[in-house]
Amino acid sequence: MTSETVQAWLDAYVAAWRSYDPGQIGDLFAEDAAYAYHPWDEPIHGRDSIVASWLDAQDEPESWEGEYGPFVVADNRAVVTGKTCYADGKVFLNIWQLTFDDHGRCREFVEWYVMPPAGRG
Repeated sequence: MTSETVQAWLDAYVAAWRSYDPGQIGDLFAEDAAYAYHPWDEPIHGRDSIVASWLDAQDEPESWEGEYGPFVVADNRAVVTGKTCYADGKVFLNIWQLTFDDHGRCREFVEWYVMPPAGRG
């Protein structure tokens, strides 16, 4: 993986999040992927389960903006930083740990985020 291929994956992630198209979501992840919304969570296992999880908890259209970029890329692993801003004023600063397979699909996704103090996001 390179910074450019990770960024392309991130752009596809945002597009899938906006559309909630099951095919677009599924294309992001390996068949045996593990996805954790928090580092302490038991991960969701398998592409179909990840897609179902996304579809079960959808954000309203146009209710958020997000910008994410690779911070470190080494072999098939990446650390991504970003920011998600919701229309209701909530802001999340994100760190994602990603591991990719040989086809550029994510095999492991772990999300870390914090909400900054008011006025500091």
